[in-house]
Amino acid sequence: MDDHKEREHSHSGHGHGHGHGHDEHDAPHSHLPSDPALRVKALETLLVDKGLVDPAALDALIETYEHKIGPRNGAKVVAKAWCDPDFKAWLLRDATAAIASLGFTGRQGEHMVAVENSAALHNMVVCTLCSCYPWSVLGIPPVWYKSEAYRSRAVIDPRGVLSEFGVTLPETAAVKVWDSTAEVRYLVIPQRPEGTDGLNEEQLAELVTRNSMIGTELLSADSGSEQP
Repeated sequence: MDDHKEREHSHSGHGHGHGHGHDEHDAPHSHLPSDPALRVKALETLLVDKGLVDPAALDALIETYEHKIGPRNGAKVVAKAWCDPDFKAWLLRDATAAIASLGFTGRQGEHMVAVENSAALHNMVVCTLCSCYPWSVLGIPPVWYKSEAYRSRAVIDPRGVLSEFGVTLPETAAVKVWDSTAEVRYLVIPQRPEGTDGLNEEQLAELVTRNSMIGTELLSADSGSEQP
């Protein structure tokens, strides 16, 4: 079956120099910080030196996004969807409201869409023009998500990109690529691993990884380890 490579949303008013301004574009395989990263660091140093920004406040902000807002929020959403059919139906119908009901709201999580993986369909998320990402449920985006290589190839050759993540899908499964924008961001509901019938919601959440909610990993009963 041919892959279904779809881009459901336009990037109107979005992307390089036209509406975003919230993410840097990291150069893959670079050993030095990107130019935007260097500029941000210089600006941070200037603001701290002038007493306009409290370094402790910056550290607290980073800590929040890395460890409190991170992908564990999304994992709880997925685990609840696996356990509660009514919540799952709500999540697929109105992801923004369903996710907000769990308290996960905020920056870049205002307009969410949830898509569900199955044996017949695998969903994968990319932002082809920059790095739109649902921070409120997945935390800080991984470097590879922002790389030009991922952004340019995910739509053209999704199976090839997935194979580099160690994901091999049966030919009978379609691949659907969702292109995030400034207006809409996506959360993939991965397939519940086999052999997890006896696990409760909290235990299931431990199995859900960030990459599985982007669509670049298949889960198993042994999933849940740290990811690059």
